[in-house]
Amino acid sequence: MARQKNRGYQEFSSLYSTPTRTVRRWNMGGYIRLSREDLKRGSDDSNSVKNQRDLLRDFYQKHIDEFSDMTEYVDDGHTGTDAERESFQRLLADVMSGRITCVVVKDLSRFARNYSDAGSLIDNLFVQMGVRFISLAENVDSYRDPDSVNNIIVPITNVMNDNYCYQTSKKIRQVFDYKRRDGQYIGAFAPYGYVKDPKDKHRLIVDPDAAEVVKLIFTRFLQGGSKRAIALYLNEHGVPSPAAYKQMKGLPVSTHGSDDPMWGGRMIHSILTNPTYTGDLAQGRSRVKSYKVHQIETVPREEWVQVAGTHEAIIDYETFDKVQGLLKRDTRTSPKGREVHLFSGFLKCADCGRAVTRCVGKNDNVYYACSTYKNRSRTACTMHSIKHNRLEAAVLFAVQQQVHLAVSYSETIARINSAPVKKCQSRRVDDLISAKERELAKITRYKQSLYQDWKDGEITQQDYRDMKADYERQIIAINAVLENLSAERAELANGVNNEHPALVAFMKHQNIDKLTREILVELVDHIKVYENGNISVKFKFADELRRIVEYIELNTDNGNTAKAV
Repeated sequence: MARQKNRGYQEFSSLYSTPTRTVRRWNMGGYIRLSREDLKRGSDDSNSVKNQRDLLRDFYQKHIDEFSDMTEYVDDGHTGTDAERESFQRLLADVMSGRITCVVVKDLSRFARNYSDAGSLIDNLFVQMGVRFISLAENVDSYRDPDSVNNIIVPITNVMNDNYCYQTSKKIRQVFDYKRRDGQYIGAFAPYGYVKDPKDKHRLIVDPDAAEVVKLIFTRFLQGGSKRAIALYLNEHGVPSPAAYKQMKGLPVSTHGSDDPMWGGRMIHSILTNPTYTGDLAQGRSRVKSYKVHQIETVPREEWVQVAGTHEAIIDYETFDKVQGLLKRDTRTSPKGREVHLFSGFLKCADCGRAVTRCVGKNDNVYYACSTYKNRSRTACTMHSIKHNRLEAAVLFAVQQQVHLAVSYSETIARINSAPVKKCQSRRVDDLISAKERELAKITRYKQSLYQDWKDGEITQQDYRDMKADYERQIIAINAVLENLSAERAELANGVNNEHPALVAFMKHQNIDKLTREILVELVDHIKVYENGNISVKFKFADELRRIVEYIELNTDNGNTAKAV
């Protein structure tokens, strides 16, 4: 009986003692990447696309029994720190869908140079999806040798790859920063209106044809044209857009938006705000957030790198400054409107301070009303209404009066300057400087005594810090006022010329008989509208004109030019 039991056991064990194992076949995704830096080096072909392709195909052929097929993914000219590579994202999508079950790369740096991205994919995503990962150079195979993935060489290599990119990015930024500060143009493409000098790619020279279009854009904007209207005008007159123009001329052009032959408001705005047209290089206006995050961000104007006089100007400083001032105003137009209205952006309510807007009543009568009253609340402010014709006539009269004063000031200054002796010392300025210096000395003493008050226990440490910071802010503000007053005193000491820019700005409009937007932009800061329909005009050059009046008063006696001190 025992023999029979043993025999039965032997028969059972013979069936299951050597179980068969099914060999798993993988869908291989071979990933290839070559960065721009690799392309520039040129002499080393070890990382070339061809070399990587040959290595991956050779590996596939030698292990063909493990793979059912092979799909190739190539990113040529893409940095490894950017995870948004087209083929790389296609590979990840195929991994997520289950189409690819094994990822093979030449080495870890080809897969990614971002330490966190590489670690997250290899240690987390691929493990969760059951995806095999192979790196040939580092002998990493997550299926045949799972420990190889956790080998210390993998994170060290990823960190080294990441650090390599950081150091490269840092060096490139330093070189670019030096070139910017040295006045060298480092952009890939010259701004519209310029071309790169064939003898020096870091220098800009004027493109005459495009420069005329740039001048036209600035002129029409100052004449009251909206950005949209200017774009429509250029399109209707067959003027090619910057990208289309460069393509026609065979000039290098960016691939982004290069197929758009039409002008748009954004293009016009970009040209109107670019200081490069004044002959000054303004670079570093945008930047990549970091070597890992390849998003473009706008740089604050105070951080731009600006170098004056690096190339020929297309637009003079005065015109450019006028345009910048106008862009800050609310100069929106109706959807079908092309021209900015005469007073757009200039009118303010004298009580609430908000804009006074243009309205059209019955019989197309144009009037202006406070935007708070009209659009927000009729209890928060009153209407402050004034008819367009009355407003235009009043502002024209105010400008004419200011022009007459400027001419009178110029003639008086000419007589003063022809006198043998001139007074140049202002008692008002001297008194203000003395008062501010006394105030500064007092605050400085208070600040110096704070420390002892803290040590004596009269104030807490937090009170000491707060009061010290407050005194320091006051000292900075007073020093700024003193600097302006000293500059004003120095200007008075040097005298005033009858061709002063503030006087010339008004005197060139001596024959003014009609108000235009150009004149408003040049001479007027803002216009206040009062509830009774009265207005007050705040002219530009107010400080300069005040000093001119003071200089005249110092050197005249009862309206006659002084001959002696």
